[in-house]
Amino acid sequence: MTDPVTTLLLSRHGQTDWHHDNRYAGADSDIDLTATGQAQARALAEFARSRRPDAVISSPVRRALETAQPAADALRVPVEIVADLREVGFGLAEGRTATELDELHPGIMARFRRDPVADPFPGAEPPVVAAERAARALRVVTERHRGETVLVVAHNTLLRLALCSVLDLPISRYRQLFPRLDNAAITELRLPTEPGAPASLISLNVPVTAPVSGSP
Repeated sequence: MTDPVTTLLLSRHGQTDWHHDNRYAGADSDIDLTATGQAQARALAEFARSRRPDAVISSPVRRALETAQPAADALRVPVEIVADLREVGFGLAEGRTATELDELHPGIMARFRRDPVADPFPGAEPPVVAAERAARALRVVTERHRGETVLVVAHNTLLRLALCSVLDLPISRYRQLFPRLDNAAITELRLPTEPGAPASLISLNVPVTAPVSGSP
């Protein structure tokens, strides 16, 4: 008998106050959703109402929780929090823009963009470690909800690293392979519960609301 496949509807949280300046916002930055971000959360709830996932999972970070809650309310299910879905810690880059970083440390952005694995930001969570954490979290969700459809609300960098990991793509190229995930857009991934079985990417970055500028 074939093991069941879990469908994950991956969504980045809504727009925050730091989007305007493209500031790095990691797990320790508690940033408010903007009015646009709140509208995106409501649009995600309407999507959930039509798609009817069986569960809603969220990062523990407030901007993700506030994006996930309207969808959970629409479905009349609780938000299940998975700690390992928190955003990557950006170390020195936390709260700063790319311009500010280059002013403080000339060349740091060029090195990071060329190879974020070889040249991560000082003090940041290593991308390989974050990718392993993210993939493990998705596997836990897959096992917990065998054969179901699950809405997962998390973060831009974390989800891109997770996609590279579960799809066996180079972690060092996550910025080129997945340049950005728009706020509240949906990426559909199918994960078999059988250990080691390959994942399938069904759709990528499909908007449920008007696109907005995102963080780096």
